[in-house]
This record gives sequence, structure tokens and C-alpha cells, in this order.
Amino acid sequence: MSQVEKKAGLLRRTSSSKKTLKEKVVLMYDEIFAKEDPAKNNPRFWDELFLMKVNLEYLESKLETVDGEEVQRIQYNINSLFHHCVQALGEEHQIKVVNALQTLCALFRGVHQKNKSASGFDIINMLMGFDKAEQRMKVYSNMDHSHQRTIDLYQRVTDNISQNTILEYVMINSIFEAILQVLSDVSSRGQHGYDAVVLLALLVNYRKYESVNPYIVKLSIVDDEPTLDGMGMVVHQALTEYNRQYKDKEEEHQGGFFSTLTSMMGNMFIADADEKLSVQTNEAILLALYEAVLLNRNFITVLAQSHPEIDIAATPTPTNPTTPTTPLGTTPPSLDMMNNPELPLDPNLQTSNLLITFLKYASIVMQDTKDEHRLNSARLCLIILTYNFDKLFPFFSSVFKPMRHRKKAVDKNIPSRPLVCALLDLMVEFIVTHMMKDFPMDLYLRCVQIIHKLLCYQKKCRIRLHYTWRELWSALINLLKFLLSNETTLLAKHNIFQLALLVVNLFNMFITYGDTFLPTSNSYDELYYEIVRMHQVFDNLYCMALRLLSLLVLFSSRAIINHFNPKIESYAAVNHISQLSEEQVLEVVRSNYDTLTLKLQDGLDQFERYAEQPKEAAFFKELVRSISLNVRKNVSLNTLSQDVLLKEFSTIS
Repeated sequence: MSQVEKKAGLLRRTSSSKKTLKEKVVLMYDEIFAKEDPAKNNPRFWDELFLMKVNLEYLESKLETVDGEEVQRIQYNINSLFHHCVQALGEEHQIKVVNALQTLCALFRGVHQKNKSASGFDIINMLMGFDKAEQRMKVYSNMDHSHQRTIDLYQRVTDNISQNTILEYVMINSIFEAILQVLSDVSSRGQHGYDAVVLLALLVNYRKYESVNPYIVKLSIVDDEPTLDGMGMVVHQALTEYNRQYKDKEEEHQGGFFSTLTSMMGNMFIADADEKLSVQTNEAILLALYEAVLLNRNFITVLAQSHPEIDIAATPTPTNPTTPTTPLGTTPPSLDMMNNPELPLDPNLQTSNLLITFLKYASIVMQDTKDEHRLNSARLCLIILTYNFDKLFPFFSSVFKPMRHRKKAVDKNIPSRPLVCALLDLMVEFIVTHMMKDFPMDLYLRCVQIIHKLLCYQKKCRIRLHYTWRELWSALINLLKFLLSNETTLLAKHNIFQLALLVVNLFNMFITYGDTFLPTSNSYDELYYEIVRMHQVFDNLYCMALRLLSLLVLFSSRAIINHFNPKIESYAAVNHISQLSEEQVLEVVRSNYDTLTLKLQDGLDQFERYAEQPKEAAFFKELVRSISLNVRKNVSLNTLSQDVLLKEFSTIS
């Protein structure tokens, strides 16, 4: 008895003889893997096969065990199996259609697994034959009633997508319209929307740096409102689910014996508790969001749309409109989200706004970036914010209730603030909490770039944001202190001068243009006070720059320090005060502005425009590889069971 047969658990025992017998479908599979044409002696072979319940495990295992010589010997039969599967999809008999779909999935999976373990094995030729491959893929892709299961089928062949030859035919015979149909229809979106969105994100990344990818082009010009709304709802629901899972785990750790013990023993268990709050991140859905926002100018309005919470799967399917829908992006975004004072940035509440839900997700994953998946997720969140900031900035003027899941206590009576304050809070918290031995340099660079872009847009739009800027200044100065204190260790791995330069330029931005966006003149005074108070940090940074022959733009901060320090010392000596209060220092600052001369710097309000290639290409290639591996692991055989498929087809009919 072969190992394959034992592995699949396919043998049955009769009650009388106890003798093991093979199922009929298994015997028919064995005929396919024999040299002879199985239909030669039985013209109804293929009709009978698709009336039999598919044995997925056996078929996949059989395909995986075929060696190189056997491949050539049985290739005609495998090609015939694929051909008759595609033919069966066009029949009205639901059992046949379902079994054909299951068989196709087993074929793709089994042959793909074989391709991974056998060098030079060509899955296209084995499945269809090169001469008929394009025609058969075209027939399959154009089967209207198979659109929903097409999603599952292609998810099974996305492992290492850029080296997957079968996807060349998916580029030629596009399934883009099938994906859009799933997303625009409420019922199918509830069942297959997540898979459709993830598959679209993966197809968009197929050899995107090597050739023209038609899915990128097609996605960029979608303007159908129900389709884009559907995509946004799928992403929103997936991120909301992550936030809910985090909230549930948080509640588990806030009650019971563990919580009591932690309170009694102090903070010694806090680190362990935080680790236990970890929830599996969702880079796949983030990638879909990234591509949608980056490629489609119409999708940006979906981020800010406010709509009632609904059960996506349970909502009745609307009738298809007889007239074309109005393209998105032709009118300004709705102001209902911008003016609604009750939009909460709180993971404990179900919100109906994708931008807010995304920020909640980002605020959670950025708390702990030690895990590779959380690190990638945090990085992708920051990329979305950094390089789409010009598109997102208009929506950040909306208001919200403060986050309740942060470690910092929040007064429930604090009034709503602009959403951009939450973004700044997130950046400040990250800066303060991640100064550690395993320093996440890339994330710090992106955080500082986000802050810089925010200041640039504030200056450009003359927006005076009422924010506790001193918290930001303090965080940035402490970051400089950390870089200086750990110079030797950090220099072995990172270019700390690049980060230090960005931080210094933020201060230069405040010094040069702060009068255009800081809320009051007192804020400007407080800025100078913080620089003077922490002058030792800037002095040390200047010395390090000179010592290592690195040009840091410290002219403005040093000019402020050199100008005000002597005056502060003189004031203290004249008034016989050993230690001045903050108000006394501020009085000296205010009375000596007139004699301060600063050298204005050019380009402080300019920032680098985003280009994925080549800067981010390596990250996205590795991210896509990781996502596709996870996708294939998560595609369960149970989702392809006959009962599930028959139920779906009965709903379609």
C-alpha cells in the first residue's frame, strides 16, 4: 500500500471481511495518473468523475509525489483533467460545477507544491499544455458564475508571486472585473470581500518593478462609487476586527487575579502583560489600503466617509443601477465627517470612518515593534501616513474624542480636538517609548518626517493648531540626548546624523516659521525657553558634529543659546537669584527678542516626494512574499468543502 494512500486516510473497511477498499473516486484518480487515457475504455469517465465527491487530500498528495519522468508520461491526462474541469464549470448541474472547482483548486495547489520542490518543473505545461494554456485560462477567467470561487482558486497560487508563471496568464486574462464584482455586490462582499481585496493587492504587486502591470493601471482608474465603497468597507471591517481583538485581550488583563496581583506588586509584571496583549497583525489588508490610496485618487474620499454601522454580509443586495454611477473625486469630500464632534478615536467603540480606524490600528501596533510582523505593520502604517500626507491632510482637521487605550490617563471631560492632534500624540508617544538598545531607526526617521510634513502644511495653509507643543519639543530633545549618550553603540548600526539632522531641522522650522502656525506668541516664547533650558544637548550635538566632521544645521539653535544665555546669567547676577524660575527666564527672552539675529535657512519647508522605487522596493518585495505565504496557509480546505460551495451556488442562483 502506497504512502500517499495511507497519508490521505482514504481506505474503507467492510463490516464483514475487514478488507480495505479504495473509494471509487480514488480509483478514478489512479486511472488519471496511469499512462493510458482514462476515457479510452469508458467514454463517460469525465462525466462520472465530476459527479463524485472530490478527495482533495489524495489528489494533492498524488500530484506532489509525481517525479520528473512520470510527469511527461501522464501530462496528457493531467491536461485533460484541467480541460474537463473548465468545461464542467459551464454546466448547469451544480454538483458538477462545485466538484470541478474543487478539483481545479487541488490541481493548482498540488502542482504548485511540486513546482517548489522540483527545479525546472513547469506548472503551466503540466496543467494545460503551453499550446492551449492561454485559451483555457481565458475560458476559465470569463466564467461569470465562478467569479467568487476564482478568488479562492488564485489565492492558492500566490506563494512567491513574482516567480509564479501561472500569474502571467492572469495578467493577460484579467480577473480584475471579477474582483470588482465581488466588492460592489453586498452579498458576495460579505462572503469573499476580504479575499478579493487581498488578492487584488497581491496581483498589483506582481513584477511591478519589472514590467507594466495591468492591475495597477486598472485600479488607478476605478471611479465606480459602490466598488470603492465596498473596498473601503472590507478594509475598515478587517482593521476594526483587529482593534476589537486587542480591546478584548486588554479587558482580559484588566480584570481578575492577574490584574490584582499586578497592582499589588507594582510594575514588575507590566512588560509581560504588554507582550500578552499582542494580537496577530494584518499586513495584507494594510497593503491593500496602501495600494488603493497610492494608486486611486478617488479612494481618498472613502477614508473620510461617515456611514452607519451595518452588517456587511447580512445587508440585502441592492438592485443594479440602470444608469452609470457618478464617479468619485468629481466633487469635494463630504463635510459631515469633518464637522462631526463625536467621531471617537477609541478602539472600544465601533467607528464608521476608515481613517480613524486606521489610526487606532496604527496606535496599537506601534506600541510594541519587537515582533517582525508588528514591525512591518508599523512601518507600513507610517509609509501610508508619510507618503500620502498631502492627500490625507485635509481630513485631519476633523475632530475626535481622545484615545482611551493609551497608557497615559485621559480626562473624560477633555473636549474634542482636531484629528491631527491624535497623530501628533502618536508620534510623540513613539519617540518617547522606543529609545532602546534595539533602536528602530527606520521608524524614527518616518515619525520625524511625518511631523515635518505636518508643519509644512500648517505653514502653507496658515493653520494655528492648539496643541501642547512643549511635549513634542521635550520628546525631540530627549531623542537627541539619547543619540548622544549612545553614540558609540548606535553608530555601529545606524547613521544617527541623518536622524539628528531631521530633528534639528524641525527646531529650525519652529524657529523660522513658528510665528505662522504656533497658536499664540506665548508658544513661541516657550520654544525659546526649552532651547535655552536644554542648551547643553545642543552644545554637545554641535561638538559631536565638529568632531566627526559632519555638517549639522545648528546655526539657529546655537544663535538662540549664545544670545540668551549671557542675558539670563546677567539677569540672575543683577537680581541676586541663584536659580531662575520659568517665568523669569521667559521675561528675559521676551525683552531681548529685538537684538536677536538669526540666519534664515532655505528649504526648511520642502520635503521629498514619494517614490516607491527604488527606496522602498526591497521592503515591499519581502512584505509581499511574507503575505502570500500567510495567505496560502490560511486558505483552508474547509472553505472548499462541497457543502459550503453548494450553499453558495444556491444563493447565486
